[in-house]
Amino acid sequence: MTSRIAILSRIKENQPDLSKLPADLTAPIQYPDAIEVFSNVLGNIGGTAVPVKSYAEIQEYISTHFADQKRIISTLPELAAVTEANWEEQDPHSYEDIDIAIIKAHFGVAENAALWVTEELMKQRVIPFICQQLAVVVQRKDICSNMHEAYAKVSDSLYDFGTFIAGPSKTADIEQSLVLGAHGPKNMTVFILDIG
Repeated sequence: MTSRIAILSRIKENQPDLSKLPADLTAPIQYPDAIEVFSNVLGNIGGTAVPVKSYAEIQEYISTHFADQKRIISTLPELAAVTEANWEEQDPHSYEDIDIAIIKAHFGVAENAALWVTEELMKQRVIPFICQQLAVVVQRKDICSNMHEAYAKVSDSLYDFGTFIAGPSKTADIEQSLVLGAHGPKNMTVFILDIG
């Protein structure tokens, strides 16, 4: 008998007793105020939550806070007055100088401030990852408490590409130095829209 076979045999003989799997998690955390939790978590991971009641408020915010930005694009027709037109069908390499991209999310998740976005809402898959700053519009009513609810929503949907985005891009090295905007957007603003 080789040493390899002897070792594997001893391991097989000394397996722990089987234990039952835990019961299904039927009561994941529910927040009394999912919007407040979402906003706090987003702030903690480097983003900014901005509650708004209309697209006009979003336009005003963009005009006020991003006035010095040269290239602002959006997938939302409601923001056409303050964003670049006819950018969608260009070569993806032409997007390298986008200062701010504004897209919509299907829904948000309070426990980690993640937003579910599919390619149909991005228009171009590269947009939320190549811009200097990312802004996302999500309906207040579409922010759920936890990832269990989020996965239940995603499981019934059809999409080619989808991703959860939470805050600006970030990385931390072995010296525990957190860097925002390391390989994507430096900032993330989430407009929490309370209409309809």
